[in-house]
Amino acid sequence: MLNTFDGDRVIDVGSEWRTFSNDKATKDPSRVGDSQNPLLSDGDLSTMIGKGTGAASFDEFGNSKYQNRRTMSSSDRAMMNAFKEITTMADRINLPRNIVDRTNNLFKQVYEQKSLKGRANDAIASACLYIACRQEGVPRTFKEICAVSRISKKEIGRCFKLILKALETSVDLITTGDFMSRFCSNLCLPKQVQMAATHIARKAVELDLVPGRSPISVAAAAIYMASQASAEKRTQKEIGDIAGVADVTIRQSYRLIYPRAPDLFPTDFKFDTPVDKLPQL
Repeated sequence: MLNTFDGDRVIDVGSEWRTFSNDKATKDPSRVGDSQNPLLSDGDLSTMIGKGTGAASFDEFGNSKYQNRRTMSSSDRAMMNAFKEITTMADRINLPRNIVDRTNNLFKQVYEQKSLKGRANDAIASACLYIACRQEGVPRTFKEICAVSRISKKEIGRCFKLILKALETSVDLITTGDFMSRFCSNLCLPKQVQMAATHIARKAVELDLVPGRSPISVAAAAIYMASQASAEKRTQKEIGDIAGVADVTIRQSYRLIYPRAPDLFPTDFKFDTPVDKLPQL
């Protein structure tokens, strides 16, 4: 007895997993190309013809009989290149797929609006990655984005402001807490020091000790103070290298919070170095 099934036919547009790896004559054993990309106008379903190896593949003059004709539009090609650059940057700083997807969507909006004419696509892509990180609640510093791109910090900052204006969007204000866990982890500091640094930074902001200072510089100064009071001391340079700020920037923020140091530490903090013995800088 035959069974019948009602409903719409569903087509899987993802890459096919099957390969023909036993076919030694071909360099690429994949049966089909990459998965469909919904951000491109034609889904990037173009076909590429491999280079022929037999006599039948060439005419009497030695020219290939079968040649690729580029069917992808120039705009899709530009977006494809940008998407590859975004994926490469995200991979280098271990960002998840949802960040890449949001960045790709931001880039597509900016590119199609043509609101940043004259700006390099790589610069726009870098700024979009910075914005996506902020919007997804995992902010990265300009210096961190700059380190994985070929674009200067200044140019990324310019594109960042232009994109926010062009898309009429916004990002949440960053706080010291957005960076504390990652910075302390990269510095191999124990949990107690991280908690103390977080408390110090939060109290410094609440007491208005650091007006006009960036959250990153305040976080770096708080980490320096907490580490100097513990057995796991870190230098300004070590912290600066991780946070992406100069030693002098850390010192400036530290000097602002140092006079109130006794009021900034958690009550249960176990001091290895007493408050009155902390560096005065």
